[in-house]
Amino acid sequence: MSQFFQIHPDNPQARLIRQAVDIVRSGGVIVYPTDSAYALGCRIGEKKAIERIRRIRQLSDRHNFTLVCRDLSELANYAKVENSAYRFLKSKTPGAWTFILKATSQVPRLVLHPKRRTIGIRVPDSAIAQALLAELGEPLVSTTLILPGDDYPMIDPYEIRQVLEHQVDLVIDGGFCGMEATSVVSLVEETPEILRHGKEDTTELVD
Repeated sequence: MSQFFQIHPDNPQARLIRQAVDIVRSGGVIVYPTDSAYALGCRIGEKKAIERIRRIRQLSDRHNFTLVCRDLSELANYAKVENSAYRFLKSKTPGAWTFILKATSQVPRLVLHPKRRTIGIRVPDSAIAQALLAELGEPLVSTTLILPGDDYPMIDPYEIRQVLEHQVDLVIDGGFCGMEATSVVSLVEETPEILRHGKEDTTELVD
C-alpha cells in the first residue's frame, strides 16, 4: 500500500521532501504535482520502476519519457543542445514545457525513443517538484498521470491514492495543480516543431 504525504504547495516541508526522496532512491515510484498536472516519477536508471510506470500507463516502447530537471545546468549530461536551442530553452524555463532533444549516451535506453534516440526535457515551475529535485540531486524520469482510456490527467490526490495505492509507493498531495498537459516542442531540428499544444502559449512558434 502506498504512503500518502500532504505537502504544502508553496512551502514544502523539508522532512516530507527528504522522506519522499528516500523512497525514490530506494527504487520507488511516486505520484507528485507539477506546474501542469500530477505526474508519475522515479529515479533515472531504475529499470523495475520505469517498467512499473509503463504498466500503469500502458505505454509502448515508442513513448518519449521526460527527464524532469531542476534547471538547465543538468542538460548537457542528458541531451545534445545547439547554442540557438539552448537560448530558446533558457527563455522558456521554468515552465510547463517539454522539449524533445537528441539524447546523450548517459540516458538509459529504456526511456529513449527506440528509433529517434530522443528524450523529453522539462524544468517545472513548482515548489514541490523543485524541492524534490534539489534533494535528489538528479533528474526524475517522469510522465503525466493519464490512465489508459482517459483523455485528461488525474487531478484528485485522494482518488489517485484509491486507484493506485497498490501500484505506486507514494502519492504526494500538493493540492490542485491543474489538468493541462505540457506544451511539447521538438528541438531536434534547427526550427522548433510543435508536437502538442498544451498549457503554455505556442502561438509565437507558429509561422
